[in-house]
Amino acid sequence: MSKNETASLILKNLVFTVVVPGTATVLIPCTILGFPDFSSIAQLSALQWVGIVPLLIGVCIYVWCVFDFAFAGRGTPAPIDPPKELVVRGLYRFTRNPMYVGVLSVVVSEAVLFGSAAVLLYAACLLTVFHSFVVFYEEPTLRRLFGEGYDKYCATVPRWAGTPRR
Repeated sequence: MSKNETASLILKNLVFTVVVPGTATVLIPCTILGFPDFSSIAQLSALQWVGIVPLLIGVCIYVWCVFDFAFAGRGTPAPIDPPKELVVRGLYRFTRNPMYVGVLSVVVSEAVLFGSAAVLLYAACLLTVFHSFVVFYEEPTLRRLFGEGYDKYCATVPRWAGTPRR
């Protein structure tokens, strides 16, 4: 890839990240919470502080996956600019949908951090939307694009969690 192609791919991934996961993990939870006062973060309980761990893990998962999409797949998570190559490295060796797992981890962490049942309910709704999108759009599209390679991948790597079957 040329420097211009790399820069363009990084920019497209950054824009997608701000717009889509940014909305799901920042804008919507903040709207649900009524735009919380983050200055009170120092007064968190021990349980709330524990909630920071999955948040950091979720962010790391997402960033790692975007990196793999960009550099191994030569694309973005956006359906309008998907990877040109099937990404089966990194976290994609353990689950076919680690990016969604990372985003959900962040939202569940926010529910714990802010003690919000409403944000936890939002996370459950988000899981339902993600699962439906994967089953009804992503998987059929990936089968069409990558054929037998994707079928073999699905036979060995679980959709969400579990032990990869080798």
